[in-house]
Amino acid sequence: MAARLLRLRGLLRAAGPRPFSAQASPLQTEQHGTKRPEPSSAKSLVDIGTRRIFSSDHDIFRESARKFFQEEVLPFHAEWEKDGQVSRELWQKAGQQGLLGVAIAEKHGGIGADILSSAVVWEEQMYVNCTGPGFSLHSDIVMPYIANYGSEEQIKRFIPEMVAGKCIGAIAMTEPGAGSDLQGIRTYAKKDGSDWILNGSKVFITNGWMSDVVIVVAVTNREARSPAHGISLFLVENGTKGFIKGRKLNKIGLKAQDTAELFFEDVRLPASALLGKENKGFYYLMAELPQERLLIADMALASCEFMFEETRNYVKQRKAFGKTIAHLQTVQHKLAEMKTQICVGRAFMDNCLQLHADKRLDSSTASMAKYWSSDLQNSIATQCVQLHGGWGYMWEYPIAKAFVDARVQPIYGGTNEIMKELIARDIVSDK
Repeated sequence: MAARLLRLRGLLRAAGPRPFSAQASPLQTEQHGTKRPEPSSAKSLVDIGTRRIFSSDHDIFRESARKFFQEEVLPFHAEWEKDGQVSRELWQKAGQQGLLGVAIAEKHGGIGADILSSAVVWEEQMYVNCTGPGFSLHSDIVMPYIANYGSEEQIKRFIPEMVAGKCIGAIAMTEPGAGSDLQGIRTYAKKDGSDWILNGSKVFITNGWMSDVVIVVAVTNREARSPAHGISLFLVENGTKGFIKGRKLNKIGLKAQDTAELFFEDVRLPASALLGKENKGFYYLMAELPQERLLIADMALASCEFMFEETRNYVKQRKAFGKTIAHLQTVQHKLAEMKTQICVGRAFMDNCLQLHADKRLDSSTASMAKYWSSDLQNSIATQCVQLHGGWGYMWEYPIAKAFVDARVQPIYGGTNEIMKELIARDIVSDK
């Protein structure tokens, strides 16, 4: 595994001495003496070598990621949809390819690239329209909690195995009675000597069925002056006595993504299972949620780009009234509207990605990106299905899968209604 990661790092560093460095902004990068084209003027919205935020180093990595998803994911995804999960072999192949823990620091056992490199992986997964692999949650939601708040022992125990794809991560926030309201959770951990006894249940947990380690959000102080002051995070490993995985949930979309109920019945955890400090969990969640929302937003925009190109290709081939429907002005205008909307969204999205790469993305802006992009994704999905006609309603057509997969995006990661609350709160605040 170490040799493979070294080879990947060598590939990523081929074009310069310090790739992905915060000191050298990709915004200034020129490729072969010419400025990088923006998607609006490129031949395709998914072309490699576009967008000012990226460098030629990112392009090399994107080519590698694209090849992986096209060869190792796309051909098998239909079977995984029937199984309700991807294979463990895929996770290990992704680890060997250097696609997991991309933005986790080398000192912790990660690949050591920047968040823009993680974005390459998010986008390339959406460009093959395969939502099964929960790589993004594993690498860019779960792993940062361990890397940022974990003890040296926890980091050494989990990060290298997670980067290798041998340990699959999940995070358990949502409960049957508490979704976007994190302060309403009921899962409780009480002290028993130096140990903790954990009881409660979680639902809609991505990677839940296949998970080897789960970050569990639990109340640890019921007497705190507010719920936010009494929440802690725990690392619970698969096989721990009392930790029970319920059924894989039968969703209308994301068919190949394992999503599960989790139950905790008198689970005894050692003091070393506490992630970070006691009663600081809510603050850790607030600090990490902007990246989760950015991730959802970028994957939503990438899905829009995929759907547009899929539909463009379809209307140029589908014939009606003696010619392809691409010759119909109504269809042409709809394509023009969609491309404009997507390019406007991409400009804002890339700005957010650059802000986050510079550690300047705030919660309100991340919320804007999440709500706007996921709403746009559903709008584009509806329009693209319409342009496919009856065939767009057939499961074997990629646009049908993209349509149902899009629907959950405005729900998880905090509903879009909550996103608007967060944005509005910042607008009217006197601070």
